[in-house]
Amino acid sequence: MTDRQMSERILQRYEVQKQLGKKAGRKTVLARDTQTGQMVIIKLLSFSSDFVWEDLKLFEREAETLKSLAHPAIPNYIDYFEVEEGNRSCALVQTYIEGQSLEQYMQTKRIFTEDELQDIAEQLLQILIYLHEQHPPVIHRDIKPSNIILVENSKDEIGKVYLVDFGSVQTLASKAGKTVTVVGTYGYMPPEQFGGYATSASDLYGLGATLIALATGTHPADLPQKDMRLEFAELVNFTPAFIEWLEWLTEPSAERRLKTPMAALQALLTGQTRSDEYTAIDKIHAENDSALARPVNSIKFFWEALWRSTLFGGGMVTLTAGLYSTTIMPGIGTIAGAYIGAMLGFPLGFANGILIALITRLFFFPLKNIYMYRCVVSMTSTIICTAVALVCFRAFSGLGSGNAFIQNLLFWNVAPSVITALCMGVASRSIVNYYENQHRQVKGKRSYSYFQTQED
Repeated sequence: MTDRQMSERILQRYEVQKQLGKKAGRKTVLARDTQTGQMVIIKLLSFSSDFVWEDLKLFEREAETLKSLAHPAIPNYIDYFEVEEGNRSCALVQTYIEGQSLEQYMQTKRIFTEDELQDIAEQLLQILIYLHEQHPPVIHRDIKPSNIILVENSKDEIGKVYLVDFGSVQTLASKAGKTVTVVGTYGYMPPEQFGGYATSASDLYGLGATLIALATGTHPADLPQKDMRLEFAELVNFTPAFIEWLEWLTEPSAERRLKTPMAALQALLTGQTRSDEYTAIDKIHAENDSALARPVNSIKFFWEALWRSTLFGGGMVTLTAGLYSTTIMPGIGTIAGAYIGAMLGFPLGFANGILIALITRLFFFPLKNIYMYRCVVSMTSTIICTAVALVCFRAFSGLGSGNAFIQNLLFWNVAPSVITALCMGVASRSIVNYYENQHRQVKGKRSYSYFQTQED
């Protein structure tokens, strides 16, 4: 199809100047907007015989993504419409960036220096930071030299870098980051992208592969590999730190690769290496393992156990003893019961606090089995407090003989002892909850510190 025919099909507003690219069912043309006079890029998707609906899905996603973005190094969305004449087509109009792609520079055999590549890397990472911080994140999935435009200037700097062609963009993903369509370019795609997965780290692989291509003048697919790693170090004359940074970006395993553009930029600017990251993580783990071994200061824990058991346990025993005696003799019985309860409850609570603190410190520092800890504390406190209460209440009461013996035993010994043990059990549970909460906080700080280190 000639430029004139193409112009008639698009609309009267845009005058096609020349065709820039052509694939099956797709065309990219340079046109002039007759209303504004500016040059624009028009991407056309034709509903031809080889059309598949997945192509339309990606085309519309590209249009919606560009419409939502506003960054000086990304083409601006201008228009989106359908062309009805002849074969029905969809057209996406965006601003034209007058410069050459890095692919064109490679075709002229230009080899970029380390300083130039670092400048390009910084600019692209700033763009990726913007994209990946969108809601939802925008993953480009096709970072390669032909999708990066360089506008050179007359100064010493490399010039300004632009990221174009969002036809493979991913904006929505499942929790695992899985996508239905496998898109990208062989050599610049990380291994996980062949399985339909793409994350922030996937774009970083494409960036690393692009920089290596610019440094060697060879596309990554044509470079030697070992264990799926690109072998390029012998082909360049770079500093060891920059070579290691490029190797870090192009790690085959996404788990061992830099995770975010911000982390990659920080590593580039500070000279951080992978060994530095692992050392930092190990240091955090060591610090937190030490904290887990002593989730709370021993003196502080003993104090917490004593006052909780003494005040909570002794106070509840005093209260329940007074109420219990009131059922028999209101007034005097209430005072007498409360007095006996206090005489027993507060010393027993103090002793119970010491017991729980010793059990915790000797057998549950650190706390590895919460269920066992609860059971041991509960059973020990209940059995010992019941036994002590039986002995004490026996000293305050006479049992008599015959039927009176059974009644007195149950009413004046067994029942008060069980109530006393239950009160101490509540106090012991308060100590257990305090210790468990302290342990969870330390464990939570460890997980948060590790996560932050991975993100940073």
